[in-house]
Amino acid sequence: MAVATYTKTGTKATAAAKLDKAVFGVETKNHELLKVAYNAYLANSRENLAVVKTRGLVRGGGKKPWTQKGTGRARFGSSRVPIWRGGGITFGPTGNENYSKQLNTKAKRLAIRQALSLASTANKITVIEDIVSKAGKTADLAKLLAKIDAERKVLLVVEQKAPELVRAANNLPGVQVVGAKYVNVYDVLNSDCIVFSQTALKATTDRLGKEAK
Repeated sequence: MAVATYTKTGTKATAAAKLDKAVFGVETKNHELLKVAYNAYLANSRENLAVVKTRGLVRGGGKKPWTQKGTGRARFGSSRVPIWRGGGITFGPTGNENYSKQLNTKAKRLAIRQALSLASTANKITVIEDIVSKAGKTADLAKLLAKIDAERKVLLVVEQKAPELVRAANNLPGVQVVGAKYVNVYDVLNSDCIVFSQTALKATTDRLGKEAK
């Protein structure tokens, strides 16, 4: 499976890189596993920030609103009961909820292979000799991406994330840098263009290809 290949300056390479079919040519009969892996990524990234107050935490309500008997009204011991306006919440979030979802390693890697295969079929994958930004300038990286026709949401996959490259990509909207070990279903499916460095492509193939073969 040949794919568009460029040198580190952005010019077309004479020899095209080949993608391993065990990683980039997996047949996907349905998208159930991709959906599970996608939702698991979102659930594990969710921050548990919602917290409500119960009737014991709401300020006020210490005095009994009216006497127990003789008024003809229902008995209440506090004005902070959940059925009153301004009262506590009965079954609201407490901040201790666990929204994480577990997915075993074998299924997770299969989902990544399926996502990469769909990206390969849609011609979203590009290989470049190396992605280097020694000066850390956004303009230089933008020119390189324009040369290789990487537009809109771009995922740059490198073997190791260099601080200069991360700094250059931070000011480009839609451009994200990720290490080869941390490629996931969410980033792959949400990208319009995936640019692999040659070393990152080899690392990704070695990591995901062994189990498939």
